[in-house]
Amino acid sequence: MKLKTFYFLLLFSGISFAQKQEPIEADRPDQTETPAIVPKGMFQVETGFTFQKNERHSQTLNLPSTLWKYGVNENLELRLITEFVSEKINAEKLSGFTPVLLGFKVSLCEEKGIFPKTSFIGHLSLPNAASSNYKTDYMAPEFRFTMQHSLSEKLSLGYNLGCEWDGFTPAPTYIYTLTTGYSITENLGSYVELFGFAPQDDSANHNLDGGVTYLITDNFMVDLSSGVGLTDNAPDHYFALGFSFRH
Repeated sequence: MKLKTFYFLLLFSGISFAQKQEPIEADRPDQTETPAIVPKGMFQVETGFTFQKNERHSQTLNLPSTLWKYGVNENLELRLITEFVSEKINAEKLSGFTPVLLGFKVSLCEEKGIFPKTSFIGHLSLPNAASSNYKTDYMAPEFRFTMQHSLSEKLSLGYNLGCEWDGFTPAPTYIYTLTTGYSITENLGSYVELFGFAPQDDSANHNLDGGVTYLITDNFMVDLSSGVGLTDNAPDHYFALGFSFRH
């Protein structure tokens, strides 16, 4: 009887260990996407509100921008992005949904020595799945490789390289991001980031931002961030807050 009880406890502890999940990892609030994949069978939502001052007489509000994820297996997640924006340019005001983005993230390799943990993200925007003010002429793809190094138990280095199209012209815009993440405590994280966009037919713009995240539970996290433009053609500044959860 004691032997059966021992095997039962051993089996139960093995199942509990297998079901233990790492704390939630989100692609927000920074511009650098994480290579982490949503656990198999879990649904994750990452949403937030952003105020961006573009120039003296122009501003943009995201109310909100939401990334919906589903973990297919340990190497693949499906993704959907919806965004409602409100813009003010001089006396003109526009608002509505931008084109819906459908996509996926696939894990390519785990971190090993100098080689970073790496994933690939791809999206395709649907030109007619948008409010009339924001419909585009064509489907528009975007992609990026997302990499991450663990420098210590508390410090990480992440970076993305990619490209996107606007749905109106064939000219691409190249994307780069570089961020350092630091765990202040077990629940409180912080980051500082440099990122930019380089249109093929225009000069690049560069930005600097930073923020904090707070893990309320392993499945629920809140965030706060802000950034400034470093070049004349970049937005003046922005402020964002949001939260992420999974089930």
